[in-house]
Amino acid sequence: MKSRHQRLWGIGLSLLLLCGAAYFVLNAFQSNLVFFFTPTQVAAGAAPQDGHFRVGGLVKAGSVKRQDMAVEFVVTDTHHEVPVRYVGLLPDLFKEGKGVVAQGRLDEGRLFVASEVLAKHDENYMPPEAQHALDEATRARTGAAVQQ
Repeated sequence: MKSRHQRLWGIGLSLLLLCGAAYFVLNAFQSNLVFFFTPTQVAAGAAPQDGHFRVGGLVKAGSVKRQDMAVEFVVTDTHHEVPVRYVGLLPDLFKEGKGVVAQGRLDEGRLFVASEVLAKHDENYMPPEAQHALDEATRARTGAAVQQ
C-alpha cells in the first residue's frame, strides 16, 4: 500500500472514532437532560408523561402530610396545583408557603412522585423559572379579576 492510501485510511479511521465519541457524548447528555415545568404547564399536559422533569412553585399552606419517611404536599403557582409524594429526608429549609423544586415523574394517577426535593437557600432566592411562573400566574389572576 502506498503512503497516500495509508494516510487516507488513517484519516477515515480517525473520523469514524471521532463520530463514535461524539455520539456517546450526545447520548449521555440527552439521557441526563431534565426540563423544568410549572404546575400550570403540568395541568395543561405540556410535561412529559413518561419521563423525568422538574416541577417548581410554592408549597401550598396546609398541604404537607408526613408518614414516617414519606411526605405528601402540593406545589402551586397560585393558578394550578400538583400533588407531590416524596420518600426521604427533606431539606431543612422546606416549609409551607416557601419555594420548592421537585424532580421526578408523573404516575398514572397524575401524582408527581419525586426522587429529589430542593428548597430555596435564603429569604430572597427563588429559581428564575419558578419566579417567572409565579409572576405569570399573578398577572393572569389579576387580569381575570379586572375583567369581572
